[in-house]
Amino acid sequence: MAYDELLAARLRVELGHLSGMVEKKMFGGIGFILDGNMAVGVLGDDLLVRVSPNEYEAALQQPYAGVMDNFGRKMRGWVKVAPAGLGSQQDLKRWIDTGLAAARSLPKK
Repeated sequence: MAYDELLAARLRVELGHLSGMVEKKMFGGIGFILDGNMAVGVLGDDLLVRVSPNEYEAALQQPYAGVMDNFGRKMRGWVKVAPAGLGSQQDLKRWIDTGLAAARSLPKK
């Protein structure tokens, strides 16, 4: 499955300056990994966002956010955001900040 190159480029603009950030192709998409923990990614046209356990339900209530389903298995702690929810750079940055906060809360690998 191909991934949205424009969305990946937008993520690079926001994340490229961070120390410890690595970009890695995975599962037909691309992941942005901070200190060994994936924070956000792109799969198809959707943004994948790691969320902390206490923010998961609230994140799912946000417009255009939904459950991340990996081969029929719901991935708790991850949400996918449809393109319509990423129209502005501010919207994208809000989701990136959510993913970064969740990744930073985990031990470095």
